[in-house]
Amino acid sequence: MDQDMRFGYLPEEFSNYEESRIVILPVPYDGTSTWVRGAAEGPEAILEASPNLEFYDIETGAEVYRAGICTDTAIDLAETPGEMVEAVALRVDGYLEDGKFPVVIGGEHSVAIGAIRTVARRIPKVTILQLDAHADLRGEYLGSKYNHACVMARAKELSPIVQVGLRSMDVSEKPSLVAENVFYARDLVGRRDGFDDVLARLGDRVYITIDLDVFDPGIMPSTGTPEPGGLGWYEVLSLLQAVTAKRQVVGFDVCELCPTKDNHAPDFLAAKLIYTLLSYRFAAEVK
Repeated sequence: MDQDMRFGYLPEEFSNYEESRIVILPVPYDGTSTWVRGAAEGPEAILEASPNLEFYDIETGAEVYRAGICTDTAIDLAETPGEMVEAVALRVDGYLEDGKFPVVIGGEHSVAIGAIRTVARRIPKVTILQLDAHADLRGEYLGSKYNHACVMARAKELSPIVQVGLRSMDVSEKPSLVAENVFYARDLVGRRDGFDDVLARLGDRVYITIDLDVFDPGIMPSTGTPEPGGLGWYEVLSLLQAVTAKRQVVGFDVCELCPTKDNHAPDFLAAKLIYTLLSYRFAAEVK
């Protein structure tokens, strides 16, 4: 991907590393995808869509770009899933050391493993909140424990996990579910408030990992494994707003955009999701 691309094409004043509160790490990796391929093109598509955002957020009344949003050089040289995970973990470790807020954009969902590993090591008692259509709890898949189908199995080894939006899983994953920490899509569709039951399962500090197939394919068809019956835009935002209002969000990732040349709406959705979540998180600091 073009290494000169940056989120929002923000001017240097609001995108240099030293003064930015937020760092975006593109990881155009698609090495373990098992159906629709193309997630490696997701980060570039998100960055290309991002300058078309309006940088004033109506809901929060904030211009979060004023906190500084730096886009780091992409990680795109990893040859194996393990090398990719290590590279992401090392980069995120540097951001946290420097007091930055990390945002990883994939690429397939396995890019989250390295970020989760570092966050869990550096931040005590962090909870991993997953928004996803799939459980991703396989111990290994197709010979790799770093497959996209294993993300939450790796996370669960490190921290408590809470899973939201699920509507597909293999029977082998069922024993790994923590029933009280799972919120199925069928119970969330149409829900716009009252997320106290989800919040009750989260600790004070939360890292959020978002697979874009949590959304219904009617608005997010561009994913590697689309599943019917997903959540809508406002349902997801309502949950994220509740989490950021009541908990300390320490970072997040957005993964699994598989862009298509004839439909750029999903690319823009992903870019707006990132900016909106950042607005929820940093509005108080930039007003």
